[in-house]
Amino acid sequence: MYKLDLSEAYCPAQSDTEYRERTIEEVLREQAAMRPDGKALRELKADGSMGREWTYARLLADSERCGRALASRHTTGTRIAIMGGNCPEWILIQMGAAMAGLTIVTVNPSFTPREVRYVLEQSKSAAVYYQPHVRGSALRPVVDEAAAGLAASEHVIDIEDHGDLFAGESDGTLRETKPRDVCMIQYTSGTTGFPKGVMLHQHGLLQSNYDVYARWNLRPGAQVLCPFPLFHTAGSAVCVLGCLSHGATILLVTLFDPAAVVEAIAREKPEIVGGVSTMIFAMIEAAKASGTDVRGVETIVSGGAMVQPELNRAAQEVFGVPILIVYGQTETSPAITAAWPTDTGSDLTDTIGQPCSHMEVAIRNPGDNSVCAVDEQGEICMRGFNMMAGYNDNPQATAETIDADGWLHTGDLGTMDARGYVKITGRVKEMIIRGGENLFPAEIEAALLEHPAIAEVAVAGVPDEKWGEIVVCFMRAADGTERPDESELRAFIRERLSPQKTPAHWVWMTEFPLTGSGKIQRFQLAESFAKGELA
Repeated sequence: MYKLDLSEAYCPAQSDTEYRERTIEEVLREQAAMRPDGKALRELKADGSMGREWTYARLLADSERCGRALASRHTTGTRIAIMGGNCPEWILIQMGAAMAGLTIVTVNPSFTPREVRYVLEQSKSAAVYYQPHVRGSALRPVVDEAAAGLAASEHVIDIEDHGDLFAGESDGTLRETKPRDVCMIQYTSGTTGFPKGVMLHQHGLLQSNYDVYARWNLRPGAQVLCPFPLFHTAGSAVCVLGCLSHGATILLVTLFDPAAVVEAIAREKPEIVGGVSTMIFAMIEAAKASGTDVRGVETIVSGGAMVQPELNRAAQEVFGVPILIVYGQTETSPAITAAWPTDTGSDLTDTIGQPCSHMEVAIRNPGDNSVCAVDEQGEICMRGFNMMAGYNDNPQATAETIDADGWLHTGDLGTMDARGYVKITGRVKEMIIRGGENLFPAEIEAALLEHPAIAEVAVAGVPDEKWGEIVVCFMRAADGTERPDESELRAFIRERLSPQKTPAHWVWMTEFPLTGSGKIQRFQLAESFAKGELA
C-alpha cells in the first residue's frame, strides 16, 4: 500500500510501476519473443473440460493471420462490431484488429435487434463479426435484423467459421499503429437513456491493466480465471490485456456454470480468480455443496460496489483468501482504485482501495468543483493517462464528463481518508448496479413509456442480497386504460431491452412523490419499497 498522509481528499499520481507507452502488437510480440512456448490462452468449455490452447507464439501467429484477413477487407480506422460470448476467436479478432489499425465495437450478445442497431448506427460500424450461438440463442437472426440497410450488413461474418474469418489473409498487410490510437469502443448507458460509445486507446488499456495486476503480484506463467464477458472491459481489458502485459495465462470461461467452474479451479489451480459478486457467491455455494477443495487460489478479485463483509468472510472460509475489490468504469479503461493483497479488515469491506498507479484521484465538491476535505463526501473524480478519448460523436456528453481542467467525473459520491483509501457513499447519477452490471433508469423508462397503458414511470434500484441491487418499476396507468399484468409487461420490455434490464418488481402508483421542481423522487420510492410500504 502507499504510505500517504493527505491534507485534503486528493491523491497525486503514484509512480510505483514501470510506465511505458506501447501498442497491443508490441506487447504481444515482446511476450512471444520472451516466452514463445508459454501458455497464453486456454479455453474452459461449458462442461468444465479444457478445450483449445494457444502458446504465445501461436497466439501471435494466429493474431497476425486474423489481422491480415481483416486488413484485406477494411481500411485503416474502420470500426467493426463483434458480437459473441466468451470464445478464443473473440480474442483473436481483438488482437488482429489492433494489428490491422481497426477499432472493435463490442456488442452484448443478449442485446435485442433494436439495441444492436443503435450501436451499429451510432458507431458507424462497417461489419459484424458474430458467434452463431450464445447460451442457446441464435445470433444470426438478431444480426440480420439489426444490420438491415446499414453499412455493417456488407460484412457479416461467423467467427467460428475459420474459412470465412481468415479469408483474404494472403492479401492483407498489417499496419503500424500508435499507443494513443483508439482501438475499442464500448457502449455504456447514460442518464439520457441513450448508450454512449466510449472510445478507448491502446496505451490506456495496456498500462492500466498492467498496473492492476502488478498490484496483485501476477507472475509470468500464472493463470487468471476469467468468467467476465469479453464485451465488457473487465473481460477484454482487465483479463485479456492485463494477462498479456504480464505474460500470464488467460483461463477463459466460455460459459459460467458455477459447479463446472469450481471443479476446474480445483483441477487447473489458477492463481487468480475473477468474478462479480454474484459469480463469487455462486462459486462459494457450489464448492460448499460439492465439497470441492478450492483453497489453492492466491487471489480473488471482484469489481463494482464494495464487497459485503459476509461475502468476504465466506470467500476466506472456502477459498482461503479474501476478495480484493477493483473500482472503475468503462471511461477509465477501467480501473481507478483497487485493494492491495496486504489489506485487512474494514479496508477490504468498507473501501474500494487506494488509487491505481500513474493517475490522480480526488473527491470534489459537486457544487463548485473544489477539492473536498479528508473524509468529506463529494464526487469521485480522476485524471490520467487511462481516460477515454471521449464519447463517440457526442462532444456534449464528453464535456459533461471531463471538465475544463481534465478531471473525469465518475458520477459516484464518496470520501477519501488521509491514507488515500476511498469509500463509495452514493451516486450522483441514479445508476443501478445489478450483479456488477450498470443499468440506467432513463433507458428502461423510455422503453416502458412506449406501452399505451403507461402514462408515467420511474425506475429505481433497491438492495438485494444476491444481486446487490435489483430493478423496481413504479408506474401510473394512462386514463381509461386497463392495467397490463406482470407477464405482459415482462414480454413488452423483453422485446425492447436485454434480460438484465427487466424489472424484478412492478408497482402501480396513483401519484408519485415529487421534488419542489416537479421531478419524481426515485430515492423516496426505493426507500418506501424497501420498507414494505409499497406492494
